[in-house]
Amino acid sequence: MALQSNIKVVTTHILNEMKLRGVKISMLTAYDYSMARIIDQAGIDVILVGDSASNVMAGFQSTLPITLDHMIYHASSVVRAVNRALVVVDLPFGTYQGNSKEALASSIRIMKETGAHAVKLEGGEEVKESVMRILSAGIPVMGHLGLTPQSIHKFGTYVVRAREKDEAEKLVKDAHILEDIGCFAIVIEKIPAKLAARVAKEVHIPIIGIGAGHEVDGQVLVLHDMLGITQKFSPRFLRRYHNLSEEITGAVKNYIADVKNVDFPNDKEQY
Repeated sequence: MALQSNIKVVTTHILNEMKLRGVKISMLTAYDYSMARIIDQAGIDVILVGDSASNVMAGFQSTLPITLDHMIYHASSVVRAVNRALVVVDLPFGTYQGNSKEALASSIRIMKETGAHAVKLEGGEEVKESVMRILSAGIPVMGHLGLTPQSIHKFGTYVVRAREKDEAEKLVKDAHILEDIGCFAIVIEKIPAKLAARVAKEVHIPIIGIGAGHEVDGQVLVLHDMLGITQKFSPRFLRRYHNLSEEITGAVKNYIADVKNVDFPNDKEQY
């Protein structure tokens, strides 16, 4: 844990050092300045400006509607708050699939307009050309395998992926492809723990799990889920570390009561 305490700024190189030394990597999402500042000061290693903003910030049912402009807005807000963490930004749906030139243009906009440190995209061999073109510009890329929410209409469900042998072998193959072409890390989502452990052992870059067991190199959760701000989403892998929804509701009710009863503001709270 000495490495962890001595890190002043987290880089892709530091993440690889953490994997080599067996130091687990902590990662959370953030979408705004205030939350990002709190979790950065708390010592989080990686902040993901996730396309999950589409769900938790905008109220959409999937990640598909969020745009590149929206992601740039959220990422810019986060970067202004961060001093230590590595900031990774999701490429939203439609900005990289099937068009490597658009993938590069989207990534360049994110890096130039937000000051973020890396981009993340979903898929394996099918996005190889896009990943290689982005990397050719010197932009670090994080991969994402397993359950890929941007492909929800293809799969038709958010169930655990790669239970069957063929899909499991493809996932392992894709992980090796992403490593070989130069990704600095991979998120693997909602796959069997044994498969996740195999991937983490076979590849040399950090594997960050979400619903993928504990034998990977780190963990990521959506901040609003783990803090209990969102309540409807309760998969097996989610541990709620707080119930802010309940606390915020209580605070707001107390405020309403104080306003109605003319208890706020009191004599000390006015000029």
